[in-house]
Amino acid sequence: MANTDDQGMEIHTSPIEKLRAQCLARGSDGIKGLARVFHIMDDDKSRSLDLAEFVKGLSSAGVTLGSREAQQIFSLCDKNSSGRMDFDEFLEVLRPPMSAARKQIIADAFHKLDKTGAGVVSVEDLHGVYDGRTHPKYQSGEWTEEQVLRAFLDSFDSPSDNDGKVTAEEFLNYYSGVSASIDSDDYFVAMMKRAWKL
Repeated sequence: MANTDDQGMEIHTSPIEKLRAQCLARGSDGIKGLARVFHIMDDDKSRSLDLAEFVKGLSSAGVTLGSREAQQIFSLCDKNSSGRMDFDEFLEVLRPPMSAARKQIIADAFHKLDKTGAGVVSVEDLHGVYDGRTHPKYQSGEWTEEQVLRAFLDSFDSPSDNDGKVTAEEFLNYYSGVSASIDSDDYFVAMMKRAWKL
């Protein structure tokens, strides 16, 4: 049964649901923002965190969880009991559940962008798929078409690894936040088809 805390935020039945709700309350960039903090905390670039790094990362991101709740999430994500939480597995658990239809339409959109089939989308892939010449900053002469295309990619790219290339995982992470705000599978699929001309 859900209660309410002092700030009027619903307390969810599990710690992961509580963390997910706090991220999604920040909009489609909530999970992406938490990802940025964790990438910063990952000093050795192993894409994993120990419990102390995880708790520090949550605090740095302004997430309100008790130490017991943080421990429960950590244990859930430390599947091999190594004392380290794999970052990709954490994101998979944190993402709001999506139907197969949503995952498929997101994959279809990614594959349309990934013209080379390399598994990453770069500025080169966007030529002929996204017309940057209609962007206001291009039309005003402030940006080149390459700058417009790079800014477009940056909206999907992981903030901590802003390399101008978007992986399928980064694309899925972005759309998991969007998906969480849309109740109907049919509406989400139709929106994706219109947006990406699928």
